[in-house]
Amino acid sequence: MKLQVYQVDSFTKCKFSGNPAGVVPHADGLTEKQMQQIAREFNNSETAFIFSPTATDHDVHVRFFTPGVEVPLCGHATIAAHYIRAIEKNLPTTTVIQKTGAGILPVDIIKEDKDYKIWMTQSTPSFAEPFAGINRQVIVNALGLVENDLVEEAPVQFVDTGHGKVMICIKSRKQLNELNPDFTRLAEFSTVTGYKGYFVFTLDSDDDNVLTHGRMFAPAIGINEDPVTGNAHGPLGAYLVKHNLVDHDGSLFSFTGIQGEAMGRPGTVDVEVQINNGESERVKIGGYAVVVFQTTIEI
Repeated sequence: MKLQVYQVDSFTKCKFSGNPAGVVPHADGLTEKQMQQIAREFNNSETAFIFSPTATDHDVHVRFFTPGVEVPLCGHATIAAHYIRAIEKNLPTTTVIQKTGAGILPVDIIKEDKDYKIWMTQSTPSFAEPFAGINRQVIVNALGLVENDLVEEAPVQFVDTGHGKVMICIKSRKQLNELNPDFTRLAEFSTVTGYKGYFVFTLDSDDDNVLTHGRMFAPAIGINEDPVTGNAHGPLGAYLVKHNLVDHDGSLFSFTGIQGEAMGRPGTVDVEVQINNGESERVKIGGYAVVVFQTTIEI
């Protein structure tokens, strides 16, 4: 069995920046074991496998694997997968309905000259109870922080839009870039709580076009640090609205976040949050992508 595969950098137009993802655009016939082996061989944080639809309620079925496990949804690998699909099919501006482990969700393909921008709609935001007491302290300490480093009105809280993250808002961008987490403690805490990813961000920005800078750590699923995380920025948008940390017009909040600077792989994520009666109703993230290489493997 011969497979065409791609390496794609997402949330960027520049090769060797943003977040790399493997893409297997014609995955019909692959077993779960084979997909896991391919993902391990790519050794990116995620690899996307594109399958033909199995029902009339979706156009395409996409599955996502880290080097160690399958995950329900992945932001940057969704951008990469639909970027490749758009290129291969020379798609016009259109909306594609994808089936994922997080549900059936639309993806907007926006054709811009000879390139594409991809917007993915994520699941309806949900919020866990904020961490308190010893559990909050474990997270803060494992990240190498102290309480005074955190923004007081911003709780440490798990927010989910398909593959959620724990939100931790700190005051200083300098400190963000200098973080040196204890990955073993974070991974151990994840086994207790079930929450696998920790997104540390700051509103300390000197660019009027950029609202947030962030870093994401997920050692429990084999990703000590992820360069640019779509499934962190979607929850982040809902979190900022819920806790009144930003101004908005009551119906739409949009912003751009940067991630990956500390890893030398910066990328930008555009976020749109639709608001109804003061609550986040729907979240979309958008970004560009660039093909780094393509090849054929034989199984």
